[in-house]
Amino acid sequence: MIQPRLLAVGGERDERPTPQDFFDALHAEFGFTLDVAAGPDNHKCPDYFTVEDDGLMQDWHGVVWCNPPYSEVGEWVAKAYRESLRGVTSVLLLPSSTDTAWFHDWVLPFAEIRFVRGRIRFVGQDNPAPFGSVVCIFRPREEN
Repeated sequence: MIQPRLLAVGGERDERPTPQDFFDALHAEFGFTLDVAAGPDNHKCPDYFTVEDDGLMQDWHGVVWCNPPYSEVGEWVAKAYRESLRGVTSVLLLPSSTDTAWFHDWVLPFAEIRFVRGRIRFVGQDNPAPFGSVVCIFRPREEN
């Protein structure tokens, strides 16, 4: 049996379902075709990868939406970059952790960055997130 991913701090589930209105605004702009970090109850696209599918091990296609497990953000942004070399556009909702290695190694040099004003109230949460968020867009590119 696959266990739900847990955050390293406090044993909290590592799932933060995206508010529908937030997703809808980005979907109107990008036209997403694949949700690569989803579940059967919270996927945003008809085509999606679950924890069992392991989106990190799959080839991405089309226009990708990704709200990844925040305990593994570095792996997901590196994957989004690699997929951009294959011609895939990926849009990721991430914590605004501008001091982290993953932000400096993968986001700053390769992604379009949109800081989210205010704090997102994720689905099922009584309060807004205790952190700011950023939308990172990895567009198709050629390797330098």
